[in-house]
Amino acid sequence: MTEIIETPTWTRFAKASEVEGLRTLQAAGRQRFDDAGLELDAEEWRFTNIGPLIQAAGSAVLCEASASAGIATDAVLAANSLREYGAIELVFVNGQFAPQLSALGVLPRGLYVGPLSGMPRLAESIGSQTRLAKTPFIALNAAFLGDPAVVHVARGAAIDRPIHVLAIATASQPCMVHPRLLVVLDEGASAQLAETYASSTTGDFFCNAVTEIILGQDAVLDHVSVNVQGDSAYHVQATGVSLGRAAEFVTHAVTLDTKWTRNDLEISLDGNHAHATLNGAVLLTRSHFCDNHTLIRHEQPECTSHELYKHVIDDKAFGVFKGKILVRPGAQKTDAKQTNKTLLVSDSAGMESMPALEIYADDVKCTHGSTTGPLDEEMVFYLRSRGLSHEAARSLLTYAFAADVTRRIRIEAIRRRIEDYIAAQQDLPMDLRITESAAHDEAVRG
Repeated sequence: MTEIIETPTWTRFAKASEVEGLRTLQAAGRQRFDDAGLELDAEEWRFTNIGPLIQAAGSAVLCEASASAGIATDAVLAANSLREYGAIELVFVNGQFAPQLSALGVLPRGLYVGPLSGMPRLAESIGSQTRLAKTPFIALNAAFLGDPAVVHVARGAAIDRPIHVLAIATASQPCMVHPRLLVVLDEGASAQLAETYASSTTGDFFCNAVTEIILGQDAVLDHVSVNVQGDSAYHVQATGVSLGRAAEFVTHAVTLDTKWTRNDLEISLDGNHAHATLNGAVLLTRSHFCDNHTLIRHEQPECTSHELYKHVIDDKAFGVFKGKILVRPGAQKTDAKQTNKTLLVSDSAGMESMPALEIYADDVKCTHGSTTGPLDEEMVFYLRSRGLSHEAARSLLTYAFAADVTRRIRIEAIRRRIEDYIAAQQDLPMDLRITESAAHDEAVRG
């Protein structure tokens, strides 16, 4: 059953990609969007009201393709850059590679970080992990394919510096931007990668992002995606990941008080003995909205997946979590666990949680669970008995609830920044925050 919404003519802004090998996919994406429009699966989008997005972006234009966006971009870069921590940093402004803002330096042997035009042989991998028919927004992103960002780690290379892809949107009018990222780790490669989506826009804007990740046999990727686009952003993101034999993928999806967010994350364990860890942290206030959909496909035997999403929802905000573990026939010895926990800080906050298992093999160990509720008043009372005020006790418990996820992030600079953001939001004094040593110990145990 589908729902059809009147389709904006966004593709009229699309220009032909200058990267050879992308024009066919670009044309297919444009055709798909023009033909099907915003045709949505009613069940998959049941709690996602895209009306506000359409209203905000209906008059939008494509964000100006200039990479020199002036003072506003400089401020966003300063607030979100990781270069001072030694990260290799690739900056895109309004979907265009900004070499003068990036910090690539001399790249380690076996690493390519840059636009696809610098490694055109990977063009055939664009679109391999995200189907145009899955959502209209994937088709729309394909229609706007320009020169996507690429991270490639060659066979056996171990990159010991974090890689940071920073996508900045900047405009003074309603606009849209379509970031695209391809990550390929060849056999035995390893890396740490962070994606950050930030903005300096002064009006509502639409960010429609697609990330594709391909891990070869025995490859290891530690990944974090952070959305800090703020009170003007309507953010839609599709992420598709394929794991080869014995590959390991750890990801953290963090949404920090962005106005409207829809995340679709699909993991396919395509080789036996592969392992995926999916963690998520969502903090919402005011009337903000976030919908996280995850799908883990166990295609091969003896694979494992562990998933933990935690939501902190305040004021009149609303959250959605829909997660499915799909075990294919023949995927015996699967070990999968899915957990979603939500803290409702106010009486007017809301949450819909729908964990699910779909199993077609008989020798498996799969569990899922979901809890939603307010702060534990007995814990509040206990902390007050130890000398904390009522507000400090509530803030500390809220901070600790979210930190159960954030402390698992192994890219220290990102973890520290996220936890500082949460602590500041909760007005938590420094002496009540998690120490570096405690976070490190927890990350090692996790």
